[in-house]
Amino acid sequence: MENTGSPQNQSYTSPFEASRQVNEQEQEFWSARALAKLLGYTEFGKFKRAIVRAEKACESSAQSVEDHFSHVSDMIEVGKGARRQVEDIHLSRYACYLLVQNADPEKSIVSLGQTYFAVQTRRQELADEDVLTGLTENQKRLVVRDQLSLHNVQLAETASQAGVITARDFAIFQDHGYQGLYGGLGARDIHARKGLKKSQKILDHMNSGELAANLFRSTQAEERIRNKAIQTKAKANQEHQQTGAEIRNLIARGGGTMPEDQPTPTKSIQKLQREARQRLGERKQRQLSLFDTLNEDED
Repeated sequence: MENTGSPQNQSYTSPFEASRQVNEQEQEFWSARALAKLLGYTEFGKFKRAIVRAEKACESSAQSVEDHFSHVSDMIEVGKGARRQVEDIHLSRYACYLLVQNADPEKSIVSLGQTYFAVQTRRQELADEDVLTGLTENQKRLVVRDQLSLHNVQLAETASQAGVITARDFAIFQDHGYQGLYGGLGARDIHARKGLKKSQKILDHMNSGELAANLFRSTQAEERIRNKAIQTKAKANQEHQQTGAEIRNLIARGGGTMPEDQPTPTKSIQKLQREARQRLGERKQRQLSLFDTLNEDED
């Protein structure tokens, strides 16, 4: 595993960026143990409480926890050349964002971490927007779905300040947003309209246009609730529904296709992710085969 922080530029690099690592698949990750020390935790056990909260936030945003929190066992040196196996978690950038949001706010460096991962996540979003026009429909779906997952977490955090706290509260709150955007249809109605199974999530069966409309709803609702300093669940629900309705009117005025009339893709987001991982594995295997062939030629 390779740490990407350059020794020559270490004094000019954020400590969070310096602790970023890259695995054999060229995917970036952060070690939970290293991040805990960076955030001022002297005991990993205490940091695990924040990890549990972050994993719950990831799950509530309809993201796969396993995709962002990879539980592993690593060997560490314990003195005199001895090594011991310890548990660790390899974190995605999104997982780090959730973790610093759930870390101890009394630790001064936590606020720096929150700023760093929020800014870097936004930069990634802007980069995604730049290349979006060159992507296939399925690639667009994956990009926008990831953005929506992130903003749903932010929306949930803002709504919680207005009293939207329990899972049921948030489900009702989300339903109001859907009703505004979908002309009165709630989550169950949309689910039935798409002909999905009980275990399937509607966000994972939307095309890029429908996902984009929901992303706009999520970002605008979060900003409006925060800017208006809404304090009650009833008002938060009302604001979310009104936001959805205004976006629906905007689509209508532009002559666009209403969200409920968008075609349902044949492949779920999960299937697209599995196929992408499979292609990555096959590409890696082809590279290994090529190296094997070159080695044989050298012999």
